Amino acid sequence: MATTTGKDKDYYAALGVKKTASAEDIRKAFRKLARKYHPDVNPDKSAEEKFKAISEANDVLSDPKKRKIYDQLGFYSDNIDPATAEAYARGGGGAAGFGGPGPGPTHVYTQEVPFDFGGFDFSEMGEGAGRRTGGGGFRDIFSGIFGGGRGAEAMQERPEPGTDLEYQVNVGFWDAIKGTVMKLSVPHLEVCGNCHGKGYIESPGVCPECKGKGQITQKSGSMKFNMPCPRCGGSGKNRAVCHVCHGEGRVERAESLEVRIKPGTRDGQRIRLAGRGNAGTMGAPAGDLYIIVRAGEHPVFRRDGDDIYLTVPVSFAEAGLGGKIEVPTIDGRALLKIPPGTQSGQKLRLRDKGVPSAVTEGKRGDEIVEVKIVPPNVRDEKSKEILRELGKLNPEDPREAIWKQV
Repeated sequence: MATTTGKDKDYYAALGVKKTASAEDIRKAFRKLARKYHPDVNPDKSAEEKFKAISEANDVLSDPKKRKIYDQLGFYSDNIDPATAEAYARGGGGAAGFGGPGPGPTHVYTQEVPFDFGGFDFSEMGEGAGRRTGGGGFRDIFSGIFGGGRGAEAMQERPEPGTDLEYQVNVGFWDAIKGTVMKLSVPHLEVCGNCHGKGYIESPGVCPECKGKGQITQKSGSMKFNMPCPRCGGSGKNRAVCHVCHGEGRVERAESLEVRIKPGTRDGQRIRLAGRGNAGTMGAPAGDLYIIVRAGEHPVFRRDGDDIYLTVPVSFAEAGLGGKIEVPTIDGRALLKIPPGTQSGQKLRLRDKGVPSAVTEGKRGDEIVEVKIVPPNVRDEKSKEILRELGKLNPEDPREAIWKQV
């Protein structure tokens, strides 16, 4: 059960700090007093009560939200939300509006009276409730007391916009580059056609539970509570929960869609389809559907954004003497110029041979070719002699730079 603390109690005085004390000041004050009054240190019975008091004070003042409510009302309760407390304080109601100590000469409460809720079955108070308009129970009863009289309002369903959906699709390497149209079946929540999103079916006459009054009375011993009728939501009309959506106002259906994947769509790109997400409640707008594209890979080409990367083997002679070689591109074959003295691992660029941009029309990426020199497989003596002669004509040490750095 939620607790109400601090009526007629000065938490600041309990910790020995001013109302303007910082969070650090409160923390230090509590630690100092806790070392003095902790039952493990001080066996005195009065010390135990003192420790409980400073612990309660620290629990409220060390929490910014609880402290704000306490400062505004003069006491703290778990059932009071910050917005309501601020509204009462702004209107001059103070804690008295909540049955706590107010600024006037008299107090509504002069002492805390413990109440035993044992044997009071709160779960039965919401039976027969349809949808979220008829929750009932302990929380709804006390929302009228501690929620600034908002009990009836809390029972009323409010329109809520539909949530957005994400749906992931796998697209092949070539489909992402060239573009395609995909047929999808996407499950989502749509407005119930039987009740038109209301969650209930209305019939002639009045509500059989509250007899058209819109309120019912709950009893427990000498206590009575008036609360909005859980069956009709406080309307007093004859309503029955929709048997199709079971009071939700929405049903799950799979919608068939055709989604166009533009040429050049990248991996991870999101395609937004406005209004194709989950339906809202009570006529509120639907959310959006986001298609997340997962582009496939290729055994030769590697894509990075709109650029294409690949590694091409080059012979010893082609790298040394230079020349033109054919390389694969996403459009077919293309000629690549190999400069004389090209090194293994060197990257050469073919401009506008990459992927068409899905964002900027007419723009394309590049193809980046990494050269991999393949040494000759020498078997005959003549080839070996030629390589020896080549070595004599070019005696440079390829490891010279490494030795200098060492």
